[in-house]
Amino acid sequence: MIKNIAIVSLSAGTIGEDFVRHEVEIGIQRLKNFGLTVRFMPHALKGIEYVKNHPDERAADLIQAFQDKEIDMILCAIGGDDTYRLLPYLFEHSELANGVSDKVFLGFSDTTINHFMLHKVGIRTFYGQSFLADLCELGKDMLPYTKKHFEELIATGTIKEIRPSPVWYEERNSFGIDQIGTPLKSHPDHGFELLQGNPVFTGEILGGCIDSMYDMFNPGRYADMPLLCQKYELFPKPEEWAGKILLLESSEEKMSPSKYRKAIEALKEAGIFHVISGILMGKPMDETYTQEYKQILTDVINNPRLPILCNVNIGHAQPRCIIPFGVPATVDANSQVIRFGT
Repeated sequence: MIKNIAIVSLSAGTIGEDFVRHEVEIGIQRLKNFGLTVRFMPHALKGIEYVKNHPDERAADLIQAFQDKEIDMILCAIGGDDTYRLLPYLFEHSELANGVSDKVFLGFSDTTINHFMLHKVGIRTFYGQSFLADLCELGKDMLPYTKKHFEELIATGTIKEIRPSPVWYEERNSFGIDQIGTPLKSHPDHGFELLQGNPVFTGEILGGCIDSMYDMFNPGRYADMPLLCQKYELFPKPEEWAGKILLLESSEEKMSPSKYRKAIEALKEAGIFHVISGILMGKPMDETYTQEYKQILTDVINNPRLPILCNVNIGHAQPRCIIPFGVPATVDANSQVIRFGT
């Protein structure tokens, strides 16, 4: 059972700003209502500019959270776009490898890069939710599907299975104080969708936000990001992807189909599509470009035998489940379930 939770700002320092104070207070109270003791790491609340300018201190917060024996779980505050800048402070002298311990780590979006960092040093992680995006939801409570998975994680330290959400929600347009208690607009959902391939496939899951993964290869956002990722060998080699299931979900930037194609082509050039056992595609936010993305996947991969399961409630579209990385998973499209563990 999780008792003590640490919140880290490894990407954007948004939770330290006054304009989200009402959200942060809601999130803290919800965590306390779960019976959790909440601790913000030393630099987590120092604001956007400070956090942006001090990647070394972001890295130090992560190491400290892993080394503190009283902390059971590390929860990422929010995503962003530059957590790759932690790489030299975590890998130049094996700081992360020497500092990690086996505890729950949860985050998504730009935190994809942190998941790859932790995968590299042998730590299993959990993908799918963050403090500001989920615990701080402005409605009267967390979204039920999201809450269910968070409760399971803190109660058991793991996730046994995920099934589809019966509904999906439109993204909130405003996050002001006036939105407290205002529900999100919901729509019926239609479950997991098998795009191609065998309806049952297995493997450990790895991946995350395709925007962040593409930046590992493309210098368009940050010129030095592909260089640093290559220097520290962050993206696993093809042989390390053998038998794994690739998770792909898209961010709130709603990547254009042309850019999405380039991102999938970059992954193809990395040599992983002929060795993985399948793909999970997260539901795009507001269902934007859903059909285009599916068509691009089948066109670029060009292998109808590779299973692709779409419309998984993971990533930037709400609600969000939680997916364990580094444990055996069995995907069963016919039974509409993904199970974890042996």
